[in-house]
Amino acid sequence: MVKIENNLSKGNVLSKLILFALPFLASNIVQSFYNVADMLIVGNFSGTESMSGVNIGGQVTFILTNTVIGLCMGATVLIGQYIGSGNHLALKRVTATIITLLLALAVVITAVMLIFTDPILRLIRTPPESFAESRRYLSVTVTGIVFIFGYNALSAILRGMGNSKQPFYFVLIACVTNIVLDLIFVGVFRWAAFGAALATVISQGLSMFLCIGYMVRNNFQFDFKWSSFKIYGDQLRLILKIGLPTCIQNSVISLSFLFITAIVNVVGGVSASAAVGAVGKFNSFAFMPTQAISASISAMSAQNIGARRMDRAVQACRIGTVFAVAITYLFFIFVQIFPGTVIRLFGDDPQMIENGITYLRSFSFDFLIIPYVFCINGFLIGGGHTLFTLVNSLLSSILLRVPVCYFFGVILDWGLFGVGLGAPVASAGTLLIIVIFLVSGRWKHNAVQVDQPA
Repeated sequence: MVKIENNLSKGNVLSKLILFALPFLASNIVQSFYNVADMLIVGNFSGTESMSGVNIGGQVTFILTNTVIGLCMGATVLIGQYIGSGNHLALKRVTATIITLLLALAVVITAVMLIFTDPILRLIRTPPESFAESRRYLSVTVTGIVFIFGYNALSAILRGMGNSKQPFYFVLIACVTNIVLDLIFVGVFRWAAFGAALATVISQGLSMFLCIGYMVRNNFQFDFKWSSFKIYGDQLRLILKIGLPTCIQNSVISLSFLFITAIVNVVGGVSASAAVGAVGKFNSFAFMPTQAISASISAMSAQNIGARRMDRAVQACRIGTVFAVAITYLFFIFVQIFPGTVIRLFGDDPQMIENGITYLRSFSFDFLIIPYVFCINGFLIGGGHTLFTLVNSLLSSILLRVPVCYFFGVILDWGLFGVGLGAPVASAGTLLIIVIFLVSGRWKHNAVQVDQPA
């Protein structure tokens, strides 16, 4: 067995879930600080226009990152099920395929994004005051797409193998690097959004190369030599079957929030955009524990379903959901009592603070619903039911989130409070459809059906 592999289909479910989830949770908390650092430092050193530019440019980059994470989920599920079934030949082929595929995609997407940066920013109604800063941030971050794609692919592979510790170490080093470079580029050199973007790209590149070095030293199946970059048709089809729905799902969700950014730009302008960006950064931190638990449930479910232990997969989902609910509800209580404390972390502009408090008070009701959605989705994804999660997300994003935000925020003229209500309404609709799917019993079928080793 490879040193970096951890079999999650054996041993105590509670201890396995906790031991896997804690490094993942720590990694996501660090990742949230990593993302918040740009907003905090830019907000305190460069002002509202630069802060808005980082938010808007970051929204576009977030769509690309979420798309890749969705595609990587196909590889994570396959790797987990191959480990559970003991099929290491297929494991080697799927790792080569996902790494090669994402390298090719990174090159193509970088070229396209550099050409269409300005049209994209105009499409989402970027305020004129922050257009230049948004362009600078986005132009720099898209040049580092290969690092974003590479790190997420390698992390997905490691986590599919049951290893959540090493990704945490790499992202911790990258976070410290990012904050130090932010302070230098933004605080000392006064490069504003450009400096924040440059710091992000450098730190992401560092995390990717650290991950590669670790894998090579531990005799990983893929040796990163040019001759090893291959796409195996059978594995590509399985990756796309499982990962493409999640990829589309993440893209649609991200696009829905991009449309919401456009609505916010219409409703309140640059100060509202900065406020929503600040709330978004805080929410990314608040949701990290639930996302970590969801991903842990997904990894455990994949390995246990591959090993034909559905009972252990269900148990992992139940335990994880209890933990996620407890953590996320504490965040809800905190932001309802101290919303101003959260917003003031990102700047002292009075209008931005007022807008942020208004938006956070309504959006935070999503905290009461999202742990159930994330955890059950993690379980379903582990069983390969990504087509269901895709359709569900399309319905909630297209039919609920964006229309509700527009209706409450613009038509009823409730402003940012109305826009914030879109998230909990969409999550409630998503959860209702999930419950119907669970009652139907279709979740008991393994949608992947990986081959057993010869």
